[in-house]
Amino acid sequence: MINHHHALPNHRPEIAIVEFNILAALGLKSILIELIPVAEIRIFQGFEAFMDDTPDMYAHYFISAPIYIEHNSFFLPRKKRTIVMASEAQATLLSGVFVLDVFKTEKQVIKSLIDLHKQAHEPGHSRNKNAVAAHQVHELSPREIEVISLIAMGMTNKEIADRLNIGQTTVITHRKNITDKLGIKSVSGLTIYAVINGYTDLHQI
Repeated sequence: MINHHHALPNHRPEIAIVEFNILAALGLKSILIELIPVAEIRIFQGFEAFMDDTPDMYAHYFISAPIYIEHNSFFLPRKKRTIVMASEAQATLLSGVFVLDVFKTEKQVIKSLIDLHKQAHEPGHSRNKNAVAAHQVHELSPREIEVISLIAMGMTNKEIADRLNIGQTTVITHRKNITDKLGIKSVSGLTIYAVINGYTDLHQI
């Protein structure tokens, strides 16, 4: 998925989230589902529960920093599939493993995940075809593509209306049509879709 050495396998990838804080785990799971709809994602509220579930079957592990530090003898040999959820300050204590700063804003976390996901599929994999197939029921119109691009850039309905010289009611209608076509309701999901499909540059979000 997001490591630099291995792209996701063709079969349904399995991802483990090992995190004591269930709300944090559920938040990350919702973002990963938007990014990789084909993935099977499981949450474990502790290392022992994770170990009881055949850990080597997972393509990637998202591990909270305290769990990683306490059990790094397990994760170090598997560092290519390990992502440690930590603060910027904690990151200085970790080496040889990718650190995802979960204390950043939602947009920054999403941007980090998309960036790593895209890098994992280069060269020749500019988009996650499985994710596109899972979401893309109907083609978006040129105007809808403009709207979803501006949503991904963080613009409000009023700002989008001003940019495109249309009414806010029209923007709301476009947003509803986009949601109906794609089946994606959240701004984070629309952002991920826009970037993966090349409608918005990653550096613009």
